[in-house]
Amino acid sequence: MPAVDDPDPVLATGSRLLPVLPLDDACLFPGASLVLLVDKPAALSAVRLAERSGGELLVLGYRESHGGPRDLHPVGTVAEVRSVHAIAPLEHRVELDGVSRVHVETLLGADVLVAETVPMGEGDAGDEWGPAVEALARYLHAHAELRGFLEKQRRSAEPMSWVNLACQHLPIAASARQKLLEASAPERCLKISRGLDALLRKEQTA
Repeated sequence: MPAVDDPDPVLATGSRLLPVLPLDDACLFPGASLVLLVDKPAALSAVRLAERSGGELLVLGYRESHGGPRDLHPVGTVAEVRSVHAIAPLEHRVELDGVSRVHVETLLGADVLVAETVPMGEGDAGDEWGPAVEALARYLHAHAELRGFLEKQRRSAEPMSWVNLACQHLPIAASARQKLLEASAPERCLKISRGLDALLRKEQTA
């Protein structure tokens, strides 16, 4: 993902420039929400820039190698900045709502990054959606507290939002969560249905 020094690049059709909020060990999916404690000046500057320029930013996760501020995954989620509350002079509570997945074409900037992004299609979940929701229902039946939590976190009426919420909050590695984010809706449904049933079996036999 090469840097571009030109501050006013010609954007591809449908592309957008968005301030970047990098995250460690976290992922945001469309239709879900995320609450963060932001205490790094560059990250807070990205949030403030989003507030001044339409209210949206790009949430990107660091790669496992994390070799520098630009060592980020190329797929992330456009998020609406829902609220920002100061807890201390250098610490803010930020609530984000996931909107849509995008692919990063170019990263600009030094401390505060801005990304040129292009939208990614979700694809039609089709027949894969049913088994995924059934697997989620089985898992939530055994985890009533998680069900209540997910219901509060849901920000979209779209059926896929349940699958996306499960992807975001399952007790899995950050790398696995990123792979789910990068997968199309049919792939995500298939993976989550298999993963939830396997996780439930593991918990029941532990």
